[in-house]
Amino acid sequence: MRSWAVVLESGTVVAVVSRLNSAILPLLIAADCKVTALASNLSRMTSVWELANPQLRDLAVYEPGKPIEETARELGFDPSTIIKLASNENPLGSSPKALQAMRAALENAHLYPDGSGFYLRKAIAAKLSVTPENVILGNGSNEVIEFLGHAFLNPGDDVITCQYAFIVYKLLAAAFSVRTIETPSPDYQQNLDATLDTITSKTRLIFIPNPNNPTGRLISQRAIDSFMSRVPGSVVVVFDEAYFEFLDDPPDILRFIHDGRNVVVLRTFSKIHGLAGLRIGYAIAPPEITEVLHKTRQPFNVNSIAQAGAIAALDDEAHLRKTKRAIAEGRAYLQEQFTDMQIPFVPAAANFLMVNVGDGCAVFQKLLQRKIIVRPLKGYGLPEWVRISVGTMEENRQLIAALRDIRRSD
Repeated sequence: MRSWAVVLESGTVVAVVSRLNSAILPLLIAADCKVTALASNLSRMTSVWELANPQLRDLAVYEPGKPIEETARELGFDPSTIIKLASNENPLGSSPKALQAMRAALENAHLYPDGSGFYLRKAIAAKLSVTPENVILGNGSNEVIEFLGHAFLNPGDDVITCQYAFIVYKLLAAAFSVRTIETPSPDYQQNLDATLDTITSKTRLIFIPNPNNPTGRLISQRAIDSFMSRVPGSVVVVFDEAYFEFLDDPPDILRFIHDGRNVVVLRTFSKIHGLAGLRIGYAIAPPEITEVLHKTRQPFNVNSIAQAGAIAALDDEAHLRKTKRAIAEGRAYLQEQFTDMQIPFVPAAANFLMVNVGDGCAVFQKLLQRKIIVRPLKGYGLPEWVRISVGTMEENRQLIAALRDIRRSD
């Protein structure tokens, strides 16, 4: 079908029409418009999806915990009255030392940041007894996950992770046209023996979140040692330790990096350090791996304010201890209350709990009406469950009161 362009005297195209009739044409002429036939190859607009990479068409967009501001807009609430227990953030806020350092760093916000993150990498290395060459920074540890995709994945490769693992691993694989193999997690516990059985010649990356998000389950040192003694050297094993600092007796994964194994450890400043809004994380790996990852990193990927805050947060032991104590007390309280209410939950090692409320999306909405945000887990194939971050003790009590009220209403 032929199409026609309606053009002003200035040459501006104001419309494209597919049909002209005796009623429309005089009006266009009276308006000093010129009607020009379009070439046949311009008459059909190309869909952007015909231009985009095909694997993106069905790729789900990651949905984070519902923001306080969005909830306030939708429901007409005062933002200060809303309790957010959806994103595993620090309920005590940011490290005070970090806040002070960031205010000072604002004076130089007109300058580009240190692209290599020299001082932050040096501080991390000193803290962990590694070298700065073992450390690479990311705009959140999620960016480092993307570095790994650029560095090691090609279409047709395989990525292995466990059932109910952090969903970003699967999204990364889909974006790179790579297959994700999810190994079963009986009782919501990762099974590393099943992971070993799944490895093939196409396996490039294995993601092991420990503790896992959203289940909260921790893999023991013994299970990790057994796994690492059998995993092929041709596979890069990625241990995601976003919640490492909450653990009382964490597994030692850095030993494998000291041994030069193909191991990457991901960590973040978003959780216990309370710097989620800055988007800053890092990885520790053998220098040969970080050298490869640096080639995929954009310049100035971590801003100067974030770097200053992270350096100070590393040194704020008091804030870390206070947060860890508050989380341990809050987690124990929530588990006690859920037991009393006969609500099933998965015993967790981090700053959140996975709780079976029967209908996760329905309870999410009911809590939202009571100004409390939690995380429904339907997207993880867990429609009966929600993930609840440990808040301040007052927030925890309000959550339990709201859940009891919902149960009475039902």
